[in-house]
Amino acid sequence: MTAWPAAPDDAAFHGPAGEFVVRTEPHTEADPMALLMQFLVGFGTMAGRHGYWPIEASRHHPNEFCVLVGASGKGRKGSSWDHVEAILQQVDAVFAESGVVSGLSSGEGLIAQVADPAPGDHHEDGEAGPVDKRKLVVEPEFAQVMKVLAREGNTLSPVIRNAWDGKTLQTINKNSPQRATGAHIGIVGHITKDELLRCLNATELANGFFNRFLVIAVQRSKVLPFGGALDGDDLARVRERLTIALRAAGAGAVTFSAAASDKWVEVYPALSEGRPGMHGAATARAEAHTARLALIYALLDASEHIGTEHLDAALAVWAYADQSARWIFGDSLGDPTADDIWALAKDRPAGISRTEVRDLFSRNKRAREIDRALGALVDAGRLHRTTVADGPGRPAEMWVPAKAA
Repeated sequence: MTAWPAAPDDAAFHGPAGEFVVRTEPHTEADPMALLMQFLVGFGTMAGRHGYWPIEASRHHPNEFCVLVGASGKGRKGSSWDHVEAILQQVDAVFAESGVVSGLSSGEGLIAQVADPAPGDHHEDGEAGPVDKRKLVVEPEFAQVMKVLAREGNTLSPVIRNAWDGKTLQTINKNSPQRATGAHIGIVGHITKDELLRCLNATELANGFFNRFLVIAVQRSKVLPFGGALDGDDLARVRERLTIALRAAGAGAVTFSAAASDKWVEVYPALSEGRPGMHGAATARAEAHTARLALIYALLDASEHIGTEHLDAALAVWAYADQSARWIFGDSLGDPTADDIWALAKDRPAGISRTEVRDLFSRNKRAREIDRALGALVDAGRLHRTTVADGPGRPAEMWVPAKAA
């Protein structure tokens, strides 16, 4: 079993987000990373899409998606959100009351939340006013969302992918077409590890749905039989800094400082390197998530540039998310045949023979299926094919773990 992620580096707790966690954590059973991530996603959504990081012809806005994954239903994921919701309410009551929604069930439903006004639509005062395109979707039962994705014809997956990308959301429907431009959507989901593994299918890993979410492992941090005693004044400075940050969030392009640019050049190759297996598929947007997190930290500081302190904070969060995905998926390739062969071979430095592979499946697996699975393991860098002389006859084919090859 893969180990629980190590505690994040202190750099993750930079700025108002870190101060919120430090002041709140002693008074709750919630995991500090649950507090931190929901605060970052909440603020990034509340800040809107005015501040952005430009890259080539694209813009990364501060909207993020995260899913908190607990080993069980006792991870105190809900109580962690309650603390974040409370401070959002105190800073921007309008957003907290009308901009926080739940109940993802279809792409059309999500688009309706941020849809452009149809011709002839007017507010009560008779004016066709602007629609607030900021929506923070909080799903305490994210397993239900995952089940919805599996329904034939459901449009939720492509709409969510486009929402993360900041693209126009639309459905092509003859009777009631919908369109939403300039939508700014953040998503927070809560789920257990068992539910996630049971509900997540290969399609949603392969098509880029799931790697648009930061995966954060969370657990109960302590036992407080009578709850905490967080005083309203404890967060006064955080509220003040949030208010300032929101006022400054319409600054337009937020670029890297010279020092942060140098560091970005240094870390980018490792972030953008592809990795095999389900863990690799779930973390395939490492560089994009890191850049968005750095942008959010910079906006929280009301900074005109992304500095090294913001990039360091983002890298610390990403490192924890990467370890969380490893804890969830381990070294699985998502291919049952290949995973079974790897389970047999990985602790056999001398390798395994094709006969042993056939025997693993009681000789009920077709040779073509075994060849395909062995090929997948070779492509993933797990196994190396070799031959071993065994007497005067034909050399035996052996499949050796790459680290032992």
